[in-house]
Amino acid sequence: MAKVFLGPAGVPIAAQGKGTEEGIRKVKELGLNAMEVEFVQGVRMNQTTASRVGEVAREMGVRLSVHAPYFINLCSDENEKVEASKKRLLDTADRAERMGADAIAIHIAFYGKRGPEKCLRFVESQLGDVVDKARSAGAYSVKFGVETMAKETAVGTLDEVIELAKQIKGVIPYIDWAHTFARQGGQINYGDIIDRLVRELGLQHINSHFESVTPRKGKFVDVHRPIEYETPPFQPLAEALVRRDVSISLICESPKLEEDALKMKEVLERVGIKI
Repeated sequence: MAKVFLGPAGVPIAAQGKGTEEGIRKVKELGLNAMEVEFVQGVRMNQTTASRVGEVAREMGVRLSVHAPYFINLCSDENEKVEASKKRLLDTADRAERMGADAIAIHIAFYGKRGPEKCLRFVESQLGDVVDKARSAGAYSVKFGVETMAKETAVGTLDEVIELAKQIKGVIPYIDWAHTFARQGGQINYGDIIDRLVRELGLQHINSHFESVTPRKGKFVDVHRPIEYETPPFQPLAEALVRRDVSISLICESPKLEEDALKMKEVLERVGIKI
C-alpha cells in the first residue's frame, strides 16, 4: 500500500498572510503532512528564511516541495529569456535545497517555432546545464520535476516528461493528474501511469498535483476548480494507490486548497490509507 504525503499548494487559506512557517504549522494542525512552497511569481525568499522554513518543516514532520516561477521557457527563441529562465531555476533549486524540499515543479517550455521534437532536444540540453550548475553550487539532492501540462503548445506530455527524466540524472516527472487528464482528451488510467513511472524510471517516490480542470469548447483547459467536479475523479487514484507499494506526494492545487486536501484525506482513509 502506498505511503501518501498530502497537503496544499502554498500556505493554507486559513493561514494566508502569516508566512510560510506558519503555513507549515497550520498544515500539521490540520492533520496533513505535505506542502508545496509557491515561488510562482518569483523567488522572493532569501536563503536564511529558506533554512528556517526547512527547520520548521522537519520539526512538524511536513514534507516540502517547491513550485518554480511560471516565467520559465527553456525553448524560447530569445537567448536572454532562456538564460533568465535558467537563473530562476538555479535560484529555486538553491532555496529548495536549503529548506530540504525533495523536488521542484517546473513548467518547462513551449514548443514555439522549433516544434515538439527539436524543442524537446533543446530543453534537454538546457535543463542538463541547469542541473549541472545547481549541483556545483551545492544543491545536491533536490530533484528537478518537469510537470505534465494541459496546454497542447507546451512541453509536458507524459511521454516527454518521462523521456527527459531518462536522459538527465536528477530530473523526474512531476505528474499533474488533471493536466494529464486534459492532455489525454479527458481520459486517465492512474494505475497504468504509476506502473510506468516505477517500471521505466525506477521511481520510489512520485511527486504530483491534484485538482479538477474546466471543460471548454469540447476539451479540458488548464483552469483549476474544486475536486468535486471530478475532472478527473480522485477516488480511482486512491484505489490505485491501495494496490501499490509506492510513496507519493499529492499536492492539492484546487482553489479550495486545504478544504479539498482534507476531502482527499477522507477518501484515502475510506480505502484504507492512513496519512
